[in-house]
Amino acid sequence: MQISDKMTSTEMRATVSLASIYGLRMLGMFLILPIFAIYAEKLEGGSNHTLIGLALGAYGLMQVLLQLPFGMASDKYGRKKVIYVGLILFAIGSVVAAMSHDIYMVIIGRAIQGAGAISAVVTALVADSTREEHRTKAMAMIGATIGLTFAVSLVAGPLLNQLIGVPGIFWMTAVLSILALGVVKYLVPDPVHSQFHSDAQTAPSKIKDVLRDKQLLRLNFGTFCLHGAQMAMFIVVPFAIKETSGMNENQHWQVYFPVLIASFALMIPAIIYAEKRAKLKPVFIAAVALMLAAQIAFALNIHVFWGIVASLFVYFVAFNILEASLPSLISKMAPAASKGTAMGVHNTAQSFGMFLGAIMGGYLSHKLGYSAVFVFCAVLMGVWLLLAFGMKTPPSVKTKMYHMDGLDELKAKALADKIGQIAGVQEVVAIAAEGTIIVKINNQQGKEAFNLVEQGILKLIGSK
Repeated sequence: MQISDKMTSTEMRATVSLASIYGLRMLGMFLILPIFAIYAEKLEGGSNHTLIGLALGAYGLMQVLLQLPFGMASDKYGRKKVIYVGLILFAIGSVVAAMSHDIYMVIIGRAIQGAGAISAVVTALVADSTREEHRTKAMAMIGATIGLTFAVSLVAGPLLNQLIGVPGIFWMTAVLSILALGVVKYLVPDPVHSQFHSDAQTAPSKIKDVLRDKQLLRLNFGTFCLHGAQMAMFIVVPFAIKETSGMNENQHWQVYFPVLIASFALMIPAIIYAEKRAKLKPVFIAAVALMLAAQIAFALNIHVFWGIVASLFVYFVAFNILEASLPSLISKMAPAASKGTAMGVHNTAQSFGMFLGAIMGGYLSHKLGYSAVFVFCAVLMGVWLLLAFGMKTPPSVKTKMYHMDGLDELKAKALADKIGQIAGVQEVVAIAAEGTIIVKINNQQGKEAFNLVEQGILKLIGSK
């Protein structure tokens, strides 16, 4: 059995097109972050920062409520149809927000935006459109798109605000959403067949097991804290930068851009070291501790411009490491057959963190002042740090997937047993209903030994 090292042109087209759709969803969340709070305060009702937080967080709340139903609907009615519905809802919400003159209508618009909860459906369509051996690569491309979208948004948001204002940004995302309908129809290939994918989708029957897993719970709590602090921060920091520097909000990209570049320069070596040397746990704990330090620094320096800049640098170094590490840790620690469900719970924790973080950031800054927001975030990070110390050392494994037709339950079990006897195989599951074999292979034995293990697996698969 031969495994191609390269995606086909169809797989690449599907992955790139769908990554752009996923990026659009994130653009709707991130692009307004650095300038929204200042804009919203000028709206009727916007003097109440709790409502500003609700406007930012409403998007995340709707994602929490509708992500799983949209995914299940796509299994029944088809991926593309559900994506069309989600993109139309996103466009409608963008128009409502763009035409709003008070904070209440913006909240409604943001909620409608978030109601187009198609992220899980896009992931499922990627799985439909790629072979098992290339799916991890495809998902990594989507993950990179999310990270890039966030970084670009912090710079592009203030620049676009100068040109078209926040209403103009909402109009722009509405237009992009309509154009995305054409991308889905004409550029995304229709999958040969759609089915449930355990590695990419949430299985309702497995949610309880994932929620009972103490190791995954620690990680999901961390995801909640990380993104809660992210949203709370952007309720306060835009005002603080403006007040301490005198800079117009349209100039704030001049703060974010160099800080982001410098933080990426430190993040990349840390991630490489963690993965190559099997040091994920110590690097992860160090990043959580750094995030705690960043929150304390914000609390102490939020009224000093250069203190804010220094705190932002520490924050983004920690944030980038943690944002890259969390999906990797979940993939390594979740049972192979429940990876999709584990990632679905992870995404839900992220969206709920965004919602609650925005609400708390708005409420605390309105009632108690800027520093109170970061004291709250520091408490969250302190609890997370304590939990992180108790985390099991994640296995140094690489997950490989293979497709095999003609598997029934007996053949699948027999094949999994034989593959599991190969030295270097940490976990294997053969899913007959999906024709999929998922194997976690020790990744610390060197490339040559890794390749030998994979050759042994392929021989067994090829002999069936």
